[in-house]
Amino acid sequence: MTNEIPTLRDPQDRRLPRISPPCGLVIFGITGDLARKKLLPAIYDLANRGLLHPAFSLTGFARRDWSPQDFEEYVRASIEAHTRTGFNEGTWNQLRSGLRFVSGTFDDPEAYRQLADTVAELDSSRGTGGNHAFYLSIPPSYFPVVAKHLSDTGLNKRQGREWRRVIIEKPFGHNLESARELSDVISQIFDEQDVFRIDHYLGKETVQNIMAMRFANAMFEPLWKANYVDSVQITMAEDIGIGTRAGYYDGIGAARDIIQNHLLQLMALTAMEEPVHFTPEEIRAEKEKVLSAVRLPDDLAADTARGQYAGGWQGGDQVRGYLEEDGIPAESTTETFAAIKLFVGTRRWAGVPFYLRAGKRLGKRVTEIAVIFKRSAHVPFGNSDLSESGQNALVIRVQPDEGLTLKLGAKVPGTSMQVRDVTMDFAYGHAFTEDSPEAYERLILDALVGSAPLFPHQREVEASWKILDPILSFWETQGQPEPYAPGTWGPQSAHDMLARDERFWRLP
Repeated sequence: MTNEIPTLRDPQDRRLPRISPPCGLVIFGITGDLARKKLLPAIYDLANRGLLHPAFSLTGFARRDWSPQDFEEYVRASIEAHTRTGFNEGTWNQLRSGLRFVSGTFDDPEAYRQLADTVAELDSSRGTGGNHAFYLSIPPSYFPVVAKHLSDTGLNKRQGREWRRVIIEKPFGHNLESARELSDVISQIFDEQDVFRIDHYLGKETVQNIMAMRFANAMFEPLWKANYVDSVQITMAEDIGIGTRAGYYDGIGAARDIIQNHLLQLMALTAMEEPVHFTPEEIRAEKEKVLSAVRLPDDLAADTARGQYAGGWQGGDQVRGYLEEDGIPAESTTETFAAIKLFVGTRRWAGVPFYLRAGKRLGKRVTEIAVIFKRSAHVPFGNSDLSESGQNALVIRVQPDEGLTLKLGAKVPGTSMQVRDVTMDFAYGHAFTEDSPEAYERLILDALVGSAPLFPHQREVEASWKILDPILSFWETQGQPEPYAPGTWGPQSAHDMLARDERFWRLP
């Protein structure tokens, strides 16, 4: 017998939740929409689920001339309006005791000195242990100045087993060159292992379920290759316009905003090989292999499409076109719809086209991955028997109704042999009693714990820009994007792109 005391938690026992260590989080841009609608509610919901250490502390940094009470009222109002888990006074009181606010501009040295004093005070009074993460919920143009001041005040420095991390919101640059410049700035003050690039799509349960579905189920993996897959379609559609985001959106567009990060990451997860272990390094390595193997089509004019939504009627409402939106120049060539065809040059995916599309003012809000299988080599039924049957497809629904749909042919009841498409559905909301956490909950907790499999590495960022840059350069020579009516599924050129391949876009 031994007198050893068992540890409270076996790190290999995934039944028990991970809890953040004692730490502090500083949010730059705390008054922005992202912080108000997503970050603050996610932090509260983590605390409400018991996943934040009691010493956890939150510091806001912004230009507002707020008292501590003003900041508390702002945080509480944001939480009450957007919490997923319901407001609990006890949780709020625990969280409130660790709230701090620093007033200043991003280029104000004195504000950073106050921030350094605040961090030191939290270590002393709250026991945060020198562990601090800095969330840059700000436009990328401010990254260099914030990084410089963090370095000048020593806020990036750690001692012993302490950690200092930086969390960065997309976009990660405007092209390959700017992405490298941004990386150079950040890498001067933080090690790559301490840089967490947020792509909130990677925090969604359904996206993480891609790997579970593929590698935990023997029925799918043998079919997951060019022998059986005809094509893959990855769609992110929104039924709204740009709203008040003209200052951010114009000059960026659908390809930079969505395809470069979200859709190429979904493509990499769909096409990657099985990692030996589910460690951050091995998952990233497999995704990087996919992105480095991507090949562009020979004819970018035929195999890419871009458009701008026009004015008209959508869902009973008359809506403005993109060029009529507030703050948009009349001559803007920014695309609100983008579609591209890509190939993955590996043996598994040889010859299989991946179609990616993203856009605003489309038919409905939906994000999905559709793996469309080839038709059977020999079908003993006549054409009339199969008139209502299409190709088998496995559809991974990322939002809004997270789950999986398997489309297959089945016999219609009756005396004749008639085959029609039917679907088998798995929905998270029906299969599990626990609500799926918001993506930002998972990602913030991962950053605080130091787990990085859901955060793109700089090599992935650069590989994505290498794919997209030639397409963007080509589009710059093509003048105005093609207009499309609101509530439709994009410009005609996007449909022609698939029609030339004797395919068509799936209607979600």
